[in-house]
Amino acid sequence: MTASGLLLAATLAVPLAMLAACLLRDVRARMPALLPLAPLPALATAIFAPQDATLVVPRALFGLTLMLDRPGAVLLGTASLLWIGAGLSVRGDAASGRFAAWWLVTLIGCFGVFIAADIAGFYLFFTLVSLAAYGLIAYDNTASAKRAGAVYVTFALLGEALLLTGFVLLAAASPHGSLLIRDAVAVLPTSPWRDWALAFLVAGFGLKIGLVPLHAWMPLAYAAAPSAAAAVLSGAAAKVGVIGLIRVLPFDAALPDAGQALAAVGLFSTFYGVAIGLTQSSAASVLAYSSVSQMGFLAVVLGAGLAAGDASTALAAAFYALRHMLVKGSLFLAIGVMASTGSRQLWLVLLPAAALALGLGGLPLTGGALAKFILKTPLGNGIASAFAIPSAIATTLLMLHFLRCLALSGPRDTAARAPRILMLTWLVMAVTSVVAPSVLALANVPWRDVLTAHMLWDALWPVAIGALLAVALRGRQHRLPCIPPGDILALDTYATRAARRLGTSVDRLDVVLRQWPVAGALLLAVAIILAGAMAIGP
Repeated sequence: MTASGLLLAATLAVPLAMLAACLLRDVRARMPALLPLAPLPALATAIFAPQDATLVVPRALFGLTLMLDRPGAVLLGTASLLWIGAGLSVRGDAASGRFAAWWLVTLIGCFGVFIAADIAGFYLFFTLVSLAAYGLIAYDNTASAKRAGAVYVTFALLGEALLLTGFVLLAAASPHGSLLIRDAVAVLPTSPWRDWALAFLVAGFGLKIGLVPLHAWMPLAYAAAPSAAAAVLSGAAAKVGVIGLIRVLPFDAALPDAGQALAAVGLFSTFYGVAIGLTQSSAASVLAYSSVSQMGFLAVVLGAGLAAGDASTALAAAFYALRHMLVKGSLFLAIGVMASTGSRQLWLVLLPAAALALGLGGLPLTGGALAKFILKTPLGNGIASAFAIPSAIATTLLMLHFLRCLALSGPRDTAARAPRILMLTWLVMAVTSVVAPSVLALANVPWRDVLTAHMLWDALWPVAIGALLAVALRGRQHRLPCIPPGDILALDTYATRAARRLGTSVDRLDVVLRQWPVAGALLLAVAIILAGAMAIGP
């Protein structure tokens, strides 16, 4: 086995060995402290393994094919950094052997998706990360956690069914029965099942990244999970949907209809997430709806690239996902730190959080500004690019609302101090979230093209307008409608109540009709006449 093959194998073998060790009670009790070690092989693989490094697993071990391409390396390395930081933040009730086991299973599925090259392996790892996340979401065993877990599993199973159908259609067009994703996607544009395969695959992966209307699980799940778990679920685990879209969309062939449809859904999600997020009072819920918005914008990018047949879209989307992964994961860690931080240390949380949050809106000299610059090419000059500026304004407005909710979430004890390891981990992750995207971007984009006065101004003025809107909205927040997290799920509650009221009314009517036989007979006659008319037709 080559060195690159050993790295790919260790990426999954080390966390698998740690998971197996959890069968021993004494080891399981100590496993939470060892969680930061599990992602280290993945980080080494992302840094040192060459591009297109491949490992074919023996048939006795399912015969999977593992491969590291550039988008996969970008997301694998970033995810490993986040899993390390979040692992250091596992504290309190979450620091148990049972939680550690769920954590490791989710991690294995997450890393496996980034390096899986065949359809069967990809689906296996995707299912693993999707279903195992339930153990992190419902871990607290409270009523709200159980409800969030139930909603999540319902959506997850729906996503698995959509993906399975899409993968079957994708494999049906694969040449010579090859199950490699790359081979199947190469012939997808000419497949007779192309449109249906794309529809099912985009729906399945769209559910994972929170495209509307398949997003309702996200606010409930992120709010219910412990902050460390919410960090990896929102940052890393959700990006398995991104790498899925990158892998299955045939960017080499221009598909205008499919691309425009994806961009339209993404565009709606972008502004829907902001609109509903502004009505939330919980910092975690605001971040969840921010993810709906940000992933919606990423869908716009992917749709524009698919419509134009731009192969560079895959790497640009991976970089955007990299930045979002670090920033969003770090901000969820900030929520956990803020819960035990008094006003005397408030600045240690709010100042870095402000830099990260405004960076999502494209604040100059941040990874957000660099990401917007890199995305200009796949967005093109059409309608999609015209909405980049409104998106930046809306994101800034929502992130300032998040900072306000975060500031209000601290403990009443002004002298409270967060554990040193939590504060240190948060600060290191905040710095990493700024430095890592900037270093990677400037390695591929000349800094002279980014630091011009024109580019800095283009990045600054949308953020300034978003800030002005936030000031104008301050004090008027109570006028906004009160929408519970999960928004469209509330419609189910209202529908259930309406059905109960209708059922009660029907019962009362039935009692009245029973007391008046003539009316009952007339009602039966009317029903027979209507049925006969429908049978006869025009």
